[in-house]
Amino acid sequence: MQNYLEELNDVQRAAVTTTEGPVLVVAGPGSGKTRVLTFRISYLIEQGVLPWQILSLTFTNKSAREMKERISKVVGGKANQVWAGTFHSTFAKILRVEAEKIGYPSNFTIYDTDDTKSLLKAVIKDMNLSPDIYNVNAIYSRISSAKSNLITPKAYPQMEELMIADRANKRPYIHEIYKKYTIRCKKAGAMDFDDLLFQLYYLLHLNPDDVLDKYRKKFKYILVDEFQDTNYLQYAILKKLTLYDNSKQNLCVVGDDAQSIYAFRGATVDNILDLSKDYKTLQTFKLEQNYRSTSHIVQAANATIGYNKKQIKKKIWSDKGSGHKIKVIKAMSDTEEGKRIADAIVEQKNRNHYSNSDIAILYRTNAQSRVFEEYLRRYNITYQVFGGTSFYQRKEVKDLLAYLRLTINQKDEEALKRIINYPKRAIGKATVEKISALAANTDQTMWDCLTKVEVPTRARGQLNGFKLMMETFIQKAATVDAYELATFVARQTGLITKLKADTTIEGLGRLENITSLLDGIKEFVENDEVIEGAIQTDKTIGTYIQNIALHTNMDEEEAGNYVTLMSSHAAKGLEFKSVFVVGLEESLFPSFMSMNSQAGIEEERRLFYVSITRAEEMLTLSFAASRYRHGKTNYNEPSRFLAEIPLDHLESNFTMGAQTSKIAPRARVSGSLKKKRTEAVLNIDPADFKPSPASEIEEGMKVLHMKFGEGKVVHIDGDRDKKVATINFSQIDDPERRLMLKFAKLQIMP
Repeated sequence: MQNYLEELNDVQRAAVTTTEGPVLVVAGPGSGKTRVLTFRISYLIEQGVLPWQILSLTFTNKSAREMKERISKVVGGKANQVWAGTFHSTFAKILRVEAEKIGYPSNFTIYDTDDTKSLLKAVIKDMNLSPDIYNVNAIYSRISSAKSNLITPKAYPQMEELMIADRANKRPYIHEIYKKYTIRCKKAGAMDFDDLLFQLYYLLHLNPDDVLDKYRKKFKYILVDEFQDTNYLQYAILKKLTLYDNSKQNLCVVGDDAQSIYAFRGATVDNILDLSKDYKTLQTFKLEQNYRSTSHIVQAANATIGYNKKQIKKKIWSDKGSGHKIKVIKAMSDTEEGKRIADAIVEQKNRNHYSNSDIAILYRTNAQSRVFEEYLRRYNITYQVFGGTSFYQRKEVKDLLAYLRLTINQKDEEALKRIINYPKRAIGKATVEKISALAANTDQTMWDCLTKVEVPTRARGQLNGFKLMMETFIQKAATVDAYELATFVARQTGLITKLKADTTIEGLGRLENITSLLDGIKEFVENDEVIEGAIQTDKTIGTYIQNIALHTNMDEEEAGNYVTLMSSHAAKGLEFKSVFVVGLEESLFPSFMSMNSQAGIEEERRLFYVSITRAEEMLTLSFAASRYRHGKTNYNEPSRFLAEIPLDHLESNFTMGAQTSKIAPRARVSGSLKKKRTEAVLNIDPADFKPSPASEIEEGMKVLHMKFGEGKVVHIDGDRDKKVATINFSQIDDPERRLMLKFAKLQIMP
């Protein structure tokens, strides 16, 4: 027993051996939290606690398996008797035993996501509601959120805020769908994934004297990993099991408020921040030694997260030496950013002898991967996209490309089969099979047979309409460039309309991918590239498709040796010798969806914190002064997070120049910047800030800017939406700024 305890530092050892009462282990990045959890369970068993009286909850089955394997190395076969699993798998076990008490059979079916969406589609159809307005992904997300917040179908219509939001989104009948869906599930003896938590809570709530008491006595010690990622419902269940009269409250949670990044999934950082309000005798242990990263990286992370108001104060430190200072790359465009990152990877591989697998590129949205994929291919650097599919393999991207492929080559049968009924136009599988058979039997192409095959009248009309639409594209392709054609196709086919109807995070991501593809085509049209020694002047869709085909057929290097590309969310829990955090611009990282609230900005800052603490030895941050967006060049301010890193930790050749000086650091919770910034520290509440219409701003007016404070409009030049204002901001060191009014977000002051 003593051997494994000797492997721990003092704080880790205290967290392991303090077994009685509520315990919070605040585990900073790279601080050995898994070791603490594993050894704590082992220690409990060594102290005589029966293994089946220990409940250990995780968020992935992989984590649960790894934990059992580690425990078994200390205590042997007893590890298999510990109740260790995910919230869903563990609660499903209990429901199998107790389900009949809430009207479900013990052998109830568990509906996966596809089953759930299929049933929701049926309910929407039975109610004669538009499947475009009542998009199944959006409805699924809404019902899931309701369950995660313990809102029943009966309670839903009484929630005024929900009903107002539904009416605003032109979906006033969501509560009815929820009600009918719940009835259908119960009738089928089925629970969806959310029900495994939702129904367990009500099982415990409705049966306090038998079921609840039984499991309170059974689980004498409860441990939770990644507690900062729990939602309202998960915490409510934990409180049911541990907060009651005469309870020893033997709940141990491990997590890090600074790494709470899943609010969009329903997680609430308040669970970990406010734990002491429910558990009055809570003992807190802070694991502050980082075993992963060098000091420059760790101290930069400390400085950045210090700007969050809601946090558990801690000071992460490392004894791995200072290491390399952080490099910041300012690119003039997103295309240049992609090239410079690829150049830097080649340099690091040569200078530091890194393999591809030592390197990761992290971005805020999956759509950003496109430009990096293109340059890595050009440099013959093998990569793999994680937490998503490689850009050109994403369904929505392949769908639009298939339309474009068929436009330039009507013999492309794979492209035709992919999009003939997408978006749906009542051309069924049987019709497609008839077309294929006729083509094979008569030695014609499927395109030739579209108007020749014998099909019912309705299908005939749809086939004629499809071919007529495609012929319009073919004619247009002869007269316009690749971008104009692709934009026309995306709209006329209904692809963009269909994707816009899905308002979930995933749906927005798919629409963003289409936008990114169109932006890439726009770049192809506007920029002359040198290919095989010659300037590429042909800007037709045929040339673009050929270039993409060359990009997407790169030969693979040795298996497993690839640069990792992933979103910052997907990177949580991982580590790499060298990390590139890219796209650090306002409205991108932090995301524009977070800009209207302090809570949103703080979540984005936590995500940035997670991103930079993935790096062990080298950290590179990059931003682009301009970026293609919806076919237009947008000019961006660097992310505020860059200005929050003290200059001592940045390479000396990086200065806070004119562009970067637009960043305004927010007030810290504690401490101060080591070097004076070029902006005032403002305390403007985003909720109180109301930008005035750009058309109303005139010379001589006093205005307020979220970052630069109060200013006076000295001069305005330019026309219409290209007006640029020269403004004197008295609160900053370099007061005169030129801002494009269209994007400036200025509030007129009295």
